[in-house]
Amino acid sequence: MQCKNCENELKEGHDYCSNCGARVIRNRLTVKGLFHHISETYFNYDNKLLCTFNMMFSDPDKVASDYISGVRKRYVDVISYFALALTLSGLQIFILNKFGEKLEFYDTSTELGRRQNAVSQGIFNFTIDYQSLVMMAYVPIYALIARLVFWKYRQYNFTEILVFFLYTQAHLSILSALITSFMTMMGEMAIGVFGIGVIIFQMAYYYYALQKFYQLTTRIMLYRTLRFFLILIVLAIIAIAITSIYMIQSGAFDHLKEAQ
Repeated sequence: MQCKNCENELKEGHDYCSNCGARVIRNRLTVKGLFHHISETYFNYDNKLLCTFNMMFSDPDKVASDYISGVRKRYVDVISYFALALTLSGLQIFILNKFGEKLEFYDTSTELGRRQNAVSQGIFNFTIDYQSLVMMAYVPIYALIARLVFWKYRQYNFTEILVFFLYTQAHLSILSALITSFMTMMGEMAIGVFGIGVIIFQMAYYYYALQKFYQLTTRIMLYRTLRFFLILIVLAIIAIAITSIYMIQSGAFDHLKEAQ
């Protein structure tokens, strides 16, 4: 009998392949077996997903450094974790579109407020619709900035730094998608407060994760973090300026001008 995954010859009575480690499946797939496999894969306390999710809170540096050093069986691999984040972001978009239709950014009792709200809602919808692409774009930008800011500490190359940010950005996106979806369905989604909270949490999380990843003292890390966010703010201002110019050229601000 051969392994169905790697075609290695299996020894009689073995439940796992000695070559690839895959489990030997002898019985036909049934509904009960399917649900057992799903529950074992995603809801078992000892499974890779929950282990990875928990470790990304307590030791995000260990998850990334283990993957970089070649430990690939203990946690969910970086691409799968990032793919999960993209999937949950898609679910978040569906929930926001279904339950978040009445979100208001301005007082809609006045004409100006209605026009401002329409423009803000358009920007919000654009951000939500394309947040997966935005999330993917963040990762190489963060990795490049970190490469520049931590240039003195060269224990990691660009690809290894990229792995770190793939894990951390995916984790933050998963957490954000879960919280946003839950609060939106409960009708308790306060955009302004939640947005500020997310920004503060992301800054604190990246500070914590990067300090452990590079094993730096608090004083050095504060200085490097300040440089990191200064570069990020400059890039954000440039992005906002480009977006504003595009919106002006496309006529997106015409409604506000008319209302004023």
